[in-house]
Amino acid sequence: MNTGLRITAFAAALAATFGTAYGVGRGVGPIDEPAKAEHGGHAEAAPRGEGAADGHGESAADGHGGHGEGAGSGHGAGHGEGAANASAAGGLQVSEGGYTLALDTPTPALGTSVLKFSIKDAAGRKVTAFTTEHGKELHFIVASRDLTVFRHLHPVKAADGTWSVAADLPAAGAYKAFADFKPAGKNAKGVTLGVDLAVPGAYTPKPMPPVAPTADVDGYQVRLGGTLDPGKAGELRLTVTKAGKPVTDLEPYLGAYGHLVALREGDLAYLHVHPNEGGPGPDVSFTATAPSSGTYRLFLDFQHEGKVRTAAFTVRAGGAAGGAGQAPAAPAAAPAPADDASHGAGAHSHG
Repeated sequence: MNTGLRITAFAAALAATFGTAYGVGRGVGPIDEPAKAEHGGHAEAAPRGEGAADGHGESAADGHGGHGEGAGSGHGAGHGEGAANASAAGGLQVSEGGYTLALDTPTPALGTSVLKFSIKDAAGRKVTAFTTEHGKELHFIVASRDLTVFRHLHPVKAADGTWSVAADLPAAGAYKAFADFKPAGKNAKGVTLGVDLAVPGAYTPKPMPPVAPTADVDGYQVRLGGTLDPGKAGELRLTVTKAGKPVTDLEPYLGAYGHLVALREGDLAYLHVHPNEGGPGPDVSFTATAPSSGTYRLFLDFQHEGKVRTAAFTVRAGGAAGGAGQAPAAPAAAPAPADDASHGAGAHSHG
């Protein structure tokens, strides 16, 4: 049995936000018994932020499970910071730690647009040197404010420090973009910054998809199990099947067998959690602590047969009673529509 990845500063941030987002134990309703960390995965949660193109297309084979990011601004264990400040959720600020996310395209057009941005230091200079984390120098996530559109993007950096990436934004309305990175330097810490953007046009917000223990995407079904309560570490296990059969040959994607992002309803707090060791499926396991009660949208990226897919879940962390452990079974809810995860919520694009 593999050892669960500890959530460090980023984890703390993640715990701070993810915990809130990850009150899965109480919000998913009827789910499996707490799972054991037997398979690796990768998780991201957004206490301050959000984030691919239909069908996801990143076929990275950077490595295997067991990742973590430890930045006090919303990263998971692995950066080695180990901050325990639950209030350090990521993506809630445009500037933090001497860095600013400067978005050059705050009002992109409806449909596919090229987003351009830069990370600036305290002196206003564009940062050009970053530490490679999980195969990329910077991870960029865009999500709609109603959490029905999610894009996990990987932009390309120009020599002057300007980043650019094509993003499919299928509906008008308010969005939020998150930049998750770690500057170069021995003592540098991971940072997650968030900035608002808007797609012009008639806008009608969509309701949050219902809480459900399973999600269907592109012929796959993913089941969410385990518990997660505010202030207490818990294990989340996501099990991938296809045509009723366990998928036991998941492929490494950005160095892990799965990536999990959690965004909190309302402020879009961003949590980025990385997986426990194990793999290659059908289970992808994560350890996380919920910092507060709230409703979250969870997005699991996994790769199989050369294609990245995203399964999306709505969960609630905590409740009025705030008790720990599994919540009473809730009425069964229909699985989230496949196009919600792979078209609206889970399009995956990489540059």
